[in-house]
Amino acid sequence: MRILIAEDDPVSRRLLEKLLIKSGYEVVSTEDGASAWELLQAPDAPRLALLDWMMPGMDGVDVCREARKRVAGPYIYMLLLTAKDAMIDVIEGLESGADDYLTKPYNVQELKARLRVGKRILELEDNLVAAREVLQFKATHDALTGLWNRAAILDLLQREVPRARRERGSVGILLGDLDYFKSVNDTHGHLAGDEVLRDVAGRLSSAVREYDVIGRYGGEEFLVVMPGCDLATTRERAEHLRAAVGSQPVHCADRVIPVTMSLGALASIGWGPVDVETLLYAVDAALYRAKEAGRNRVELALPGERPAAAPKPTGASVILETGKL
Repeated sequence: MRILIAEDDPVSRRLLEKLLIKSGYEVVSTEDGASAWELLQAPDAPRLALLDWMMPGMDGVDVCREARKRVAGPYIYMLLLTAKDAMIDVIEGLESGADDYLTKPYNVQELKARLRVGKRILELEDNLVAAREVLQFKATHDALTGLWNRAAILDLLQREVPRARRERGSVGILLGDLDYFKSVNDTHGHLAGDEVLRDVAGRLSSAVREYDVIGRYGGEEFLVVMPGCDLATTRERAEHLRAAVGSQPVHCADRVIPVTMSLGALASIGWGPVDVETLLYAVDAALYRAKEAGRNRVELALPGERPAAAPKPTGASVILETGKL
């Protein structure tokens, strides 16, 4: 682990460097507080800091105070070294943001032990952060495909449409549904169906632009949000994704399963101040028309169109609304 030493006395600094290098630390050292604070702001800053209290200019307590003002970035464990041993000094040092306090002359074994405590605390913090990130990923991503889940993709769409409207731009919305997916499950089994969904998710992810967002809307339906797309670009991107999905069959164990996708497509420009639900209703109706027209095709939803009746639910809608396949 990397450790920062900030000590203005050159003899004390060299002794600390030798001691900590021998103990297995990667040491970065400086002779004043200003340099220490600059190093602690770097992207690859050391996570442990051993700071002398009394330094010219910016002292160790000042460094602690500045470090604790930072909200972003990983936690830095800071230990103050000082000849001050009055209770009021101990309190001041800890209230400045220091994690520990050691008076000079210090015992070498005690210093090593206190630094090991700091390492354990940092490892615990790293584990907690990693666990939180895992939980956050699980809360926002589909477990099978790794794409954004329904709630997350809808939340992104709810934010993207108003933003595009404010900026007088447009956002493309695609709703794609795998053709005859029920027969895949019926003929080859649900494990093969899961493999098809994972494979298609990978093809879609590879075919979208890096700033497009794609999520599993439900079942075999996928929702794609494409910032900055007018109607012509939306259709072009939809055809590109349709071709990417149907470019080759899915190889699953000893089986070869052909796949195609039908898509409804919509560009938000020209729709006026309608809500996201209306846009989703329109693009779902366009998807239904693509299914009715023979599948493996793209149909556009145009501004002003209002289906006379709600489209028949696709496979994902059946699962979401009735709980049946």
